[in-house]
Amino acid sequence: MSVAIERIGFDVERIRADFPILAERVHGRKLVFLDSAASAQKPRAVIDAMVRTMETRYANVHRGLHWMSERCSDDYEGARDKVAAFLNAAREEIVFVRNATEAINLVAHSYGRTVLQPGDAVVVSEMEHHANLVPWQMLRDSHGIELRIAKITEAGELDFHDLERNFADGRVRLLAITHMSNVLGTYTPVERLAAFAHAYGARILLDGAQAAVHRAVDVRAIDADFYVFSGHKLYGPSGIGVLYGKRELLEAMPPFLGGGDMIRSVSYEKSSWAEPPYRFEAGTPAIIETIGLGAAIDYVNAIGFEAIAAHERSLTDHALAVLSDIDGLHVLGRAQDRGGVVAFTLDGVHAHDVATLLDKQGIAVRAGHHCAEPLTRRLGQDSTARASFGVYTTHGEIDALVSGLRRVKQVFG
Repeated sequence: MSVAIERIGFDVERIRADFPILAERVHGRKLVFLDSAASAQKPRAVIDAMVRTMETRYANVHRGLHWMSERCSDDYEGARDKVAAFLNAAREEIVFVRNATEAINLVAHSYGRTVLQPGDAVVVSEMEHHANLVPWQMLRDSHGIELRIAKITEAGELDFHDLERNFADGRVRLLAITHMSNVLGTYTPVERLAAFAHAYGARILLDGAQAAVHRAVDVRAIDADFYVFSGHKLYGPSGIGVLYGKRELLEAMPPFLGGGDMIRSVSYEKSSWAEPPYRFEAGTPAIIETIGLGAAIDYVNAIGFEAIAAHERSLTDHALAVLSDIDGLHVLGRAQDRGGVVAFTLDGVHAHDVATLLDKQGIAVRAGHHCAEPLTRRLGQDSTARASFGVYTTHGEIDALVSGLRRVKQVFG
């Protein structure tokens, strides 16, 4: 499928023209969308791919022998090939799920209940999204594993001394950790973490919901055992996500859900399972959304992750510089390696008020604990505002945020 951008360099205005929603106005003002970490906007290439499927070839996949089913199945499985290439994985290692949250729950339920034994430990960090904390709490409560929390430093980076302390007794069987914090923007050193976990005989799961958007991911180079991400943050649709798992791990794991398309055979007495990835994909899948994810991968690949990463580094550096000029504004985290997410507080103004007053100026930011309530409390806050960037974000939009925040300060005296 062709996309709107060729590899001719990064032109943000040309990219912005590919996103129809950015032409919209909010409260009579030009939209400044700074909430891509929650869910990114969709380029025309993704929208067109999904509409084309619905208008010209939609049918259920893997089941029909007619032309439309075969064409739709080809497009659906073609998206799996694109994801596999995107992560440098084998296609049988790519499981389609609804989102990164479901992917982690799948691992917790299937791998966690069969490989992990009561008394084994799972380690997560203080900066995890709820999606990489709550499933392990549920496994702890139902299955008797121990859940350990590795600390972060005051700069918002993983504390390796504390990580080593957590692993010291040899009972840790899984390290489940973010690749990039959705609050602090911190990138974790995933290659080092994978080597560390493996040296202790543990596996590693990486929550890549944020990182996969901003930089190239090579699961083989990392030596990740599991890697997850969501389509809706990668300029694709909601309702589709990805679990990567090493083939030998997936082959040893039982199904997460039962039903159609995940079986080898069924009788009234017993059933047997299909090979991975299909044993984990029960029922009619998110066909249109999966094809949309494939189009989104085409789109970002056409831009190129080297260019995307350079653009977002420039945005982040600019944001940190200009926000520092606002009296009473405090940015959370000082990690040396950080991505395009900036959470902050403003003295005397609740984060919800910040977001509401910015919205009146056409500026969309997030406010709250960002599905990382324990981290927010660890940082001494109950709520923060967050600006997050995408391929379509401009320096001018960050300057508009600064101007908007100055107006918020004026309102609160």
